Amino acid sequence: MCDRMTEKSSSGVNSMPVVAFQGELGAYGDEAVRARFGPSAEPYPCKSFVDLFEAVASGTVDYGLAPVENSQAGSINDVYDLLRQYDLYVAGEVLHPVNHALLALPGQTLSDIRRVISHPQALAQCDRFLRDLGVEVMATYDTAGAAKMIREQGLTGVAAVAGLGAAQRYGLAVLAESIQTIKDNITRFVVLQRDPAPREEGPQKTMLFLALAHQPGSLYMALGALANRNINLLKLESRPSRNRPWEYVFYLDFEGHRDDPHVRAALADLAKHANYCKVLGSFRRETVPD
Repeated sequence: MCDRMTEKSSSGVNSMPVVAFQGELGAYGDEAVRARFGPSAEPYPCKSFVDLFEAVASGTVDYGLAPVENSQAGSINDVYDLLRQYDLYVAGEVLHPVNHALLALPGQTLSDIRRVISHPQALAQCDRFLRDLGVEVMATYDTAGAAKMIREQGLTGVAAVAGLGAAQRYGLAVLAESIQTIKDNITRFVVLQRDPAPREEGPQKTMLFLALAHQPGSLYMALGALANRNINLLKLESRPSRNRPWEYVFYLDFEGHRDDPHVRAALADLAKHANYCKVLGSFRRETVPD
């Protein structure tokens, strides 16, 4: 792929950044790009999460926006694995509200629908509504991609779980709104870039992953480096190490910036108990939107 050239402001920050996300135009990732970078940003749709990471690593785009967890369906494991595989930095986060709707071709009604298609996470987030509807569910690679498929293939008897932006973009009828099981449904995206981010004002968060010795107490001693300095652990995630069966690596989110003296001391202490430790990034911590 060729490098993309974008205009830069006097501060050196791209005023029209190109931002990769997974999915089709109209997906929640597309919405999150505009929420974070503004209407002048150029969204760069990617078929898969691997394509997204490749686009950032290769310099094809300025930034990437990848979902790491949803408040209802939990962590997105593929993205956590890619955070370990690629030498990229996490430079920020976006907490984006998700409001699922059921979309179909104009003229279709709820009684016409026999099959519902969408991303697996979206289907999981609407499980109660879909069970009550009594339809077959089929996973696709993207919410907006499901809506696009229905429009391009003229699928009758089929509906998509996607956002209202996808309905508008692909000219579909909205059969039902707010169909997610838990109404306060939020997806957390992380901003990916090739260089560390400068520190911003506000509360800070640090993300890292570490590999520990497979022996009793190793995780306890590592987390003690945070607890002993009164550092609040926000999230702990484990993923298979891929080196040996039933051994794991751990992802940590905790309060504070890596340049804070007490966080620096905690990281030095934590590294003593880890076989490998890498800080993915320190950035401003976002609060849940109203």
